[in-house]
Amino acid sequence: MKSMKQAFLLKPGLIEIRDVPVPEPSEGEVVIKIRAALTCGTDLKAYERGHSLIPMPGPFGHEFSGTVHKTGKGVKKFKEGDEIMGVHSAPCLQCMYCRRGIYNLCENIMNQKTLGAFAEFILLPGKVMIQNLFLKPTQLSFEIAALLEPLSCVVHPYRTLYMDNIKTALVIGAGPIGLMHLAYLKMKGVTVIVSDFFDERLDLAVEMGAAGAVVPKAIRNIIEVKTDNAGVDLVIECTGQQAVWERSVNYVRRGGTVVLFGGCPAGTVVTYDTAKLHYDELSLMGSFHFTPADVKEAFGIIAGNKMDLSMLISGEYALDDIAKVFTLLKEGQGIKYAVRA
Repeated sequence: MKSMKQAFLLKPGLIEIRDVPVPEPSEGEVVIKIRAALTCGTDLKAYERGHSLIPMPGPFGHEFSGTVHKTGKGVKKFKEGDEIMGVHSAPCLQCMYCRRGIYNLCENIMNQKTLGAFAEFILLPGKVMIQNLFLKPTQLSFEIAALLEPLSCVVHPYRTLYMDNIKTALVIGAGPIGLMHLAYLKMKGVTVIVSDFFDERLDLAVEMGAAGAVVPKAIRNIIEVKTDNAGVDLVIECTGQQAVWERSVNYVRRGGTVVLFGGCPAGTVVTYDTAKLHYDELSLMGSFHFTPADVKEAFGIIAGNKMDLSMLISGEYALDDIAKVFTLLKEGQGIKYAVRA
């Protein structure tokens, strides 16, 4: 049996490259040869402190693109050699939430997700292949194609927002997700302010079109200038920090919306001024994962080159150097890195 290299996260701070068998597809499954796998904020959280959705010890990584290596019996949608881009999960289509069309909250989606993109090959179940796998446009790089999964997450909350009422926005946190929110909002014609602690990320936000990029203590001042002290129409919280969740309501106008996108550790409790929520009629909105419709929209954006996301890729490393990659991210260096086996 042929073997391959695959990264395993053994515990926070410890990654090991193992030789494991190359997966064989069963009926309806496909095996993908990984051409590019990307790091993400969830991976970094798992590396730093562990994560409930990333079992340890276990395979690591979930943003990928590549070529079809082998197909199982009955697969007609793809053939060996096809260049593809996809995501690592799909709804079961059978549970109560799926029957109601709330596919991102599928009861089984997290149990059946596929991890292990930091590897030479990855096996995709039939549900993922049918719902969330696409042919990659020839002119599109594998690195940009691998952004499909995080962009699908970014697209998700905007489906329930009335974008015609959103002219100004504040994105808190200029990591990869925050910068993708910036790019999406810019595409929709929104004036966007970005906040972060790191100067390099603020500079990148300006380069990507932010109307202002400031450290947290300067948020209120720039909002006064950009909105005549009314507050922005929309706040996107991308840090997953308790204190930032609580402060986010102070930057939005009356009748505005706060999207709480960054996930806090389990058990975190936040406190809000009830009078402000009630009398300013604020909307607080969580956002988790994505639906197949979100994935299709994200695919259309990437395939149609509607955003320039190339600046998000900070560099490329070999799979054997993956520990170095996460050391760089932990130190605040770079946005996303491509990993190649």
